[in-house]
Amino acid sequence: MSIRQLEKHTNSDMARLIVGDAFDALDEVDDKSIQLSVTSPPYNIGKPYERDAPMSLPKYLEWLTPIIEKLCAKIKDGGSICWQVGNFVRDGEVFPLDFFFYDIFTKQGFKLRNRIIWRFNFGLHATKRLSGRYETLLWFTKSDTYTFNLDPIRVPQLYPGKKHSSKKGEGKAGQPSGNPLGKNPSDFWTFSAEEMFKNQPIWDIPNVKANHPEHTPHPCQFPHELAERCVLAFTNEGDTVLDPFSGAGTTAIAALKAERRAVAIDKSAEYVALTKQRVSELYEGRIKLRRSGTEVAQPQKTLTVAKTPVAWTGAK
Repeated sequence: MSIRQLEKHTNSDMARLIVGDAFDALDEVDDKSIQLSVTSPPYNIGKPYERDAPMSLPKYLEWLTPIIEKLCAKIKDGGSICWQVGNFVRDGEVFPLDFFFYDIFTKQGFKLRNRIIWRFNFGLHATKRLSGRYETLLWFTKSDTYTFNLDPIRVPQLYPGKKHSSKKGEGKAGQPSGNPLGKNPSDFWTFSAEEMFKNQPIWDIPNVKANHPEHTPHPCQFPHELAERCVLAFTNEGDTVLDPFSGAGTTAIAALKAERRAVAIDKSAEYVALTKQRVSELYEGRIKLRRSGTEVAQPQKTLTVAKTPVAWTGAK
């Protein structure tokens, strides 16, 4: 890796790890010093790292609103926020959190550029509604002038041989009409760009479960590639990326790996220590990350677990 080794890996000019409540700890970050914030706030569903007890939806939004207001002040004029959320569920009723957060961010003058959907195959199974298998990432910018690097996140062209017609080509008739670097992936992204873009054009990113190479003790960890794509698209080398709810440090790892600076905040000293450990593993070349762009694995039909049980079919 071309980044120089961190002095003790953390709390240097490249990585800054802060233990503290997000609202208070954000005071330690200078206003307009952050190019990008990528984060996934607690969903208020009773996870161990959340508050003592689940709150009502109004109380939950009341708690996060002043944190968002403070976070927005930390973003540079040309910077962005990627706010990754799922759904708030109470008594079987679903409340799409992105709907509620939209108003909070736009009141701070931010503009929504994309509402990005990513899907995963595994999760909790519902019994009285369809099982949830997607979450939403909202990309907000602070102004109309912002960083957007399309080339690092392009996907292969579906029809690379398509050419300009004589009517619309304006002197380019017969020449390839697409970009040789690839196509804009739109707001539905995939792990395997070529295969999934053709057959199922959505962000098909497996969530971090027990057998995932990035799995840590954190109970609700989002995948490295989700953060990496945001970092590559919305920042340049040397920019600073902030996560006020850093958890297992996924955003910080993505930032440092891409030669950006990282600020990670978490109220849990245990998770900050975990992030420090993972940063050390990154610079020592020992961290386990799922390679970005890898196709989501499909079970082999010959495996016993992929076969229909005899008990279901009644076959002898």
